Amino acid sequence: MSLETPQPHFIQVHQDDQQAVRAELLSGLAQSPARVAPKFLYDALGSRLFDAITELAEYYPTRTEVAIFAQHGRDMARAVAPSSVLIDLGAGSCAKAARLFAPLQPAAYVAVDISVDYLRASLLTLQQRHLGLPMLGLGQDFSSELALPEAAQRWLATQGAADAPRTVFYPGSSIGNFTPPEALTLLRQAHALCAAGGAGGGLLIGVDRVKPKAVLEPAYADALGVTAAFNRNLLLHVNRVLGTDFDPAQWDHVGLFDEAKSRIEMHLQARAAHAVRWPQGERHFAAGERIHTENSYKWTPDAFAALLSEAGFAPATHWTDPQSWFSVFWAPAT
Repeated sequence: MSLETPQPHFIQVHQDDQQAVRAELLSGLAQSPARVAPKFLYDALGSRLFDAITELAEYYPTRTEVAIFAQHGRDMARAVAPSSVLIDLGAGSCAKAARLFAPLQPAAYVAVDISVDYLRASLLTLQQRHLGLPMLGLGQDFSSELALPEAAQRWLATQGAADAPRTVFYPGSSIGNFTPPEALTLLRQAHALCAAGGAGGGLLIGVDRVKPKAVLEPAYADALGVTAAFNRNLLLHVNRVLGTDFDPAQWDHVGLFDEAKSRIEMHLQARAAHAVRWPQGERHFAAGERIHTENSYKWTPDAFAALLSEAGFAPATHWTDPQSWFSVFWAPAT
């Protein structure tokens, strides 16, 4: 690892198209039932509320995944190729990946999020603690397409890591926000990204597992109402972007598990009949009518291993917790 990288490097690929964003929102509000994409949950306040959710007693995924890494980290380090490029999807605070620096000893760290502004403070702080580790903040919407842009590949070459193995790291069970066909598309892109590097690359991914409703539903509808606030805050975000006049007080949070589809669904449900207006448009909602805001698919280990195989990965290994609530998979690219 080079000792000549005192500052992280930043590349912004994704550019917001406000006209396209507005069109997406209007299209979703016109559907029956109405829909708003889950990415609109994560404005500045929404991101802080989600951080609070991860501290709740009911919300098991974050602490369970952390415990799996703590218990099985050495085994994971033996599976992952040494001196690989660690590519962290949805990096945010970068805290989860930072815990892997010591056991994995990566050749370079690439933190991917939709905006480098989300990453800048975290990477600047992290770089001071790991002066010898080259760091790149990549602003990219990987949910649309996951690939390293040419500028990122050139940066890897300057760090002597162009031919290093690539380890794609996707923790937190965020893969559950994608439908199975969408998840397959993303995993195929992850496989191509890993295979483009040196031998030994692969995917390290956190996956939430199917479990009883009594465990799942409180994790998405907590007693303190933090998840409800998180969900209703989406309406304020839509108001700012679209000029709507949603009143969050008119909407209840609903979190339920659909066993047939093996997914948690989050909705906002109108408390009474009313109209929501915006420039040049409006929609009337009946009492009890819902807006679908998020899915979180839950997987059995066998089903997710089969999905990884269909995406092109070699047979996977996974580690779990004593209650078998969550799994971390290592899937070699070859």
